[in-house]
Amino acid sequence: MSERTIYLDHAATTPLDPRVLEAMLPYLTEHYGNPSSIHRQGRAALQALDDAREQVALVLGCSRREVIFTGGGSESINLAVKGAALARRAAGAQAHLIVSAIEHHAVLHAGEYLQQQHGFEVTLLPVDEGGLVRPDHLRAALRPDTALVSVMYANNEIGTIQPIAELGAICREAGVPLHTDAVQAAGVLPLDVEALKVDYLSLTAHKFYGPKGVGVLYARRGAPLLPQINGGAQERRRRAGTENVAGIVGLAAALTLAEERRPAAMERMRTLRERLIDGVLAAVPDSWLNGDRVQRLPGNANLGFAGIEGESLLLLLDQAGICASSGSACTSGSLEPSHVLLALGLSPAAANASVRFSLGHGVIEADITYVLETLPPLVARLRAVVAQGAEREPIAA
Repeated sequence: MSERTIYLDHAATTPLDPRVLEAMLPYLTEHYGNPSSIHRQGRAALQALDDAREQVALVLGCSRREVIFTGGGSESINLAVKGAALARRAAGAQAHLIVSAIEHHAVLHAGEYLQQQHGFEVTLLPVDEGGLVRPDHLRAALRPDTALVSVMYANNEIGTIQPIAELGAICREAGVPLHTDAVQAAGVLPLDVEALKVDYLSLTAHKFYGPKGVGVLYARRGAPLLPQINGGAQERRRRAGTENVAGIVGLAAALTLAEERRPAAMERMRTLRERLIDGVLAAVPDSWLNGDRVQRLPGNANLGFAGIEGESLLLLLDQAGICASSGSACTSGSLEPSHVLLALGLSPAAANASVRFSLGHGVIEADITYVLETLPPLVARLRAVVAQGAEREPIAA
């Protein structure tokens, strides 16, 4: 077991930035009041919430009234998908939902809930072999009874970046609201909601060096939304529950920092990613890249290796001190092949032979060098084991 640790799983979560922790600490200790209380401790907490909301609004290019704080990405997504779809149906006859085939399970399962519990019809938009939604497919799928479209900004497994602004223009022309899961986008892609032409946008802090357990939903002013958590008047009656003040302060600090360093971070990670992809494809026979080569997150490299199990490779990489993933952290432990990779047209065997490397701020050239030295012999070792097993397998009579 190597004592060295190279963390290449930033798509799953990121370390807390020390500056974010510093911003949070006063609200974990001295300023502990409930923002709904009228005394000085409560007022101090409320001021912190107001300041954080203003910081987030500046990054998103929206009004502070359009910012809703939640308990994380999955809650933001559920509030948008369920809340918008049910509100639209309550106002009319809309009972049709469109989502892409490679959405995070938070979107897909919310769609299943609407289908099973509320009678919605759900259309899955196909993607091409690079994981991209074609605008003409969205245009063809829209119907008079479409309540909502949900297409993620960037995919968490293969890093594919969707043409959200173009899809948003199509939705606005049809008078249908668009939600985008932007959980993977903060710090690496622009988040201006007007330029993206979205009505709802979901984020979670721990993907951009903030704390876990806190997220944001942008909901355009006037866009319909039914609350999914009831009990209080917090967040303008859109999300009940005492606000996580320290977490929200941390989220706002992390989002501001992420936006400030985004241009430089994008270029640096893109350079490291290209070296990793080119190096692996050159050194490992029968390997391939999953997802579009160009329209992808700068820190994402999802690679497949014929003849092995991705999970076995991950265990060997971990022993060598390299932390990677087989896909979404939310589905780790599942024996089913990735629905994202299957949607690209991969076979179940090819999907299970794939590994995701996701880079972040702490990754340096020496780390990529170490991966390129370590990975090829591990793949060869696994293939040799598989070949030996096949030779020993008895022939059926």
